[in-house]
Amino acid sequence: MIGVGMSGMVILCGIFAPWIATHGMTEGTLQYRLKPPSTDHLFGTDQLGRDVFSRVIHGARLSLLSGSMVVLISAVIGVSLGVLAGYRGGIIDNFLMRLTDLLLAFPSFLLAMLVVTILGLGLKNAVLAVAIAYIGPLSRLARGTTIKLKGFEFVEAARAVGGGPWHNILVHILPNIISSILIQMALNFGAAIVDIAGLSFLGLGAQPPQPEWGAMLSSGRYYVQTAWWLCTFPGLAIMFLVLACVFVGDGFREILDPKHG
Repeated sequence: MIGVGMSGMVILCGIFAPWIATHGMTEGTLQYRLKPPSTDHLFGTDQLGRDVFSRVIHGARLSLLSGSMVVLISAVIGVSLGVLAGYRGGIIDNFLMRLTDLLLAFPSFLLAMLVVTILGLGLKNAVLAVAIAYIGPLSRLARGTTIKLKGFEFVEAARAVGGGPWHNILVHILPNIISSILIQMALNFGAAIVDIAGLSFLGLGAQPPQPEWGAMLSSGRYYVQTAWWLCTFPGLAIMFLVLACVFVGDGFREILDPKHG
């Protein structure tokens, strides 16, 4: 419930960002550059005189959309490949799992860096790159649970009465693996936020003037000794959202996983 509450706060900030933000996300005046937190600027101003609070609030929308797209893309592709490989077996299983092994051979962040370097800079390419990096673990998870389930009596009975592969997968396999997938997706969401912020920090993701939290950290690191608020508040926002995702993932595990605890 704590995780849901924390996530709900970030979601509300993302939805109502234009009304919550006190200034425009790109609106700035050099006269007010690098001002510390005050009643006029709750989180201070950056090197271009833009309100940091407003940019952090608008950045919540970017982070939520980016994380959601990563989770959805990786889940659709990874679960599809894993279920198909686990159910069909044989040559198809070997071929798809070797592709998965190729993805798993690289750390997820390094693989995302490689992909975004090939595709080009930008937040959309960063999202796609991180999604590709997360296909492997979800594929392995879906394959393992599918192999386990297809040997159960209810699946064999459905096959014996004439149920086709797609019918068995959609009716008997997917509903029984969805709990494990949801737990992994919740945890992947937080990791995706960190990876996208990392790519933006390195200049490979969101580009100025997009108010992405990782990009804000990158631009603020040059002023960390004179304007501590430039890095502090975007960093706290990332920590808050990731912690919420961890809480939600643990909560899903307690509710959906009968073996937990």
